[in-house]
Amino acid sequence: MSEVYTTTNLPGLICRKAADFLFGDAPSYSAGSTDYAEEQKVLERLVDSNDLNRQCYESAVSNAYRGDAFFKVRWGQEFEGLVESGNDPFRIFIESQNPTYVFPQSLPSNNKKIFAYHIAIPRCVDEINRVYILDVETHLPGKITYATFDISVLSTSSTENKVVLWKIQRELKDPREDVITGVPFPLVVHIPNSAEVESWEGVDDLSEHINLFEQINRRLSKIGLILDKHSDPAIAIPDGMLGEDEDGSPIFNVARDKAIEISKDEIMPQYITWNGQIESAFKHLDLLIDQVLTNAELPPVALGKGNSGTSGSSGSAILARMNTLIAKIKRKRQYFEAGLKQVLYIAQLLEKEQLGDAANYEARRPKIIFRDGLPTDEKEMAVVSQIRTAGRATISIKTVLMETYGMTEDKADLEIERMRAEEQIFDGVVPALTEGDPYAAEPVVKKAELADDAI
Repeated sequence: MSEVYTTTNLPGLICRKAADFLFGDAPSYSAGSTDYAEEQKVLERLVDSNDLNRQCYESAVSNAYRGDAFFKVRWGQEFEGLVESGNDPFRIFIESQNPTYVFPQSLPSNNKKIFAYHIAIPRCVDEINRVYILDVETHLPGKITYATFDISVLSTSSTENKVVLWKIQRELKDPREDVITGVPFPLVVHIPNSAEVESWEGVDDLSEHINLFEQINRRLSKIGLILDKHSDPAIAIPDGMLGEDEDGSPIFNVARDKAIEISKDEIMPQYITWNGQIESAFKHLDLLIDQVLTNAELPPVALGKGNSGTSGSSGSAILARMNTLIAKIKRKRQYFEAGLKQVLYIAQLLEKEQLGDAANYEARRPKIIFRDGLPTDEKEMAVVSQIRTAGRATISIKTVLMETYGMTEDKADLEIERMRAEEQIFDGVVPALTEGDPYAAEPVVKKAELADDAI
């Protein structure tokens, strides 16, 4: 029997769980002014038109296993001229970049301060002869430099025949093309997963657990092998129960008959199995998984694992049991908050540079409010609000109707008017209903008349 290697996707769980708590609920962005200010409208437009929350979620997932994320801001068209400008207008784009093709360059005096970003993407121009060129755009403060290089394949992978190493031969375009951006920052922003003091490079969430992942996969594979081997065991039976050949020897094939004669008096038929210490293997597997989750700062309550149900628990109780994960998310959030503020600020500066006086707003670094990713305990929030306000209302009836029942503002206003009309009826007053109300044609009876009819 060939041995099967079984793997479990614990690394994927670790990466997705962090992203779920970071951007499962979209953060709110504020320009620091009123809701109707032009700065706030611009900020909301930049976030919505670039689907920024989805991009951040995807970057948070890849950030956990790569260690770094990069966002590039550009002014242009979505399809880069393939569609006419009437259907594809020029605007600001915020795009996540593949870290494989981004090469930051730090200052000689400070390895954590990046002053240039080189985005180098290989491109095949002749598939038959395997001719490749390298397109490089270098983002510096105030300008972008474009260059093209001739490259050759140095080595390929033995399994998929993909290029894994290139060699740069010579520069094809001279002089290089420079584009002035008018923005005093590079148009690329780096967001590390977590960082160390001596380098700009981010640290991923998986490298430190590789040995444990390998141990878990090996343990699962061995358990599966044992169970497969003993799923159809042979049986031991007393001597003389099988057929004999001309020499009087029993005729049987263990692989075919699954039976073995044993010459021992008064033996009871029994299956031949090997315990294989399966119970100990499962205990060891549970220990390894718990160790990974502990090191990855994932409490059982976040996974619904074991006796970690949340039935009857308040939001604050659940939050207290998830303190390690919440601390991890806050640590990641610091980097994303700083990076997104810089991205949106650069986007405003670039738009103002391109539109000139037509951009009648002031570029600002936004305020970002992140959610904690936990489900909201509305009952607990209502009780706390009631205590803090000494029993006063903290939300209007219209807002309750709109949020709870999905009503539009007009429908909520009409429903409130009906509610007030019913209150007046029972107070002995006949109200004048709004014209157009479908219930206006119904007869309205005073409280006294209702009492007379009952008599």
